[in-house]
Amino acid sequence: MSVLVQPLITEKLTRLQDEHQQYAFEVSRNATKPEIRKAVEEKYPEVKVAKVNTIIVPSKPKGRFTKSGFVSGRSKVWKKAIITLKEGEIDFFSEI
Repeated sequence: MSVLVQPLITEKLTRLQDEHQQYAFEVSRNATKPEIRKAVEEKYPEVKVAKVNTIIVPSKPKGRFTKSGFVSGRSKVWKKAIITLKEGEIDFFSEI
């Protein structure tokens, strides 16, 4: 399984990219900070990582109304990594 699952692109994270050179990725739950740093530098060889911050995003209750009544459940628990770069820039849209 890969360390980097997918890049995260939201309004707030786009502002972080522009102002602070920070990028966010969804990573595997058991990935460590050195593994994440190595994976980013291998996938994007033009960048150097200065710092890695990780967050485990907790599960949230979800529910919806259906014909048979209310169906409840929970979202999955996942890990987010915020990468601060020393130099370089990542272009997520060049891969599309």
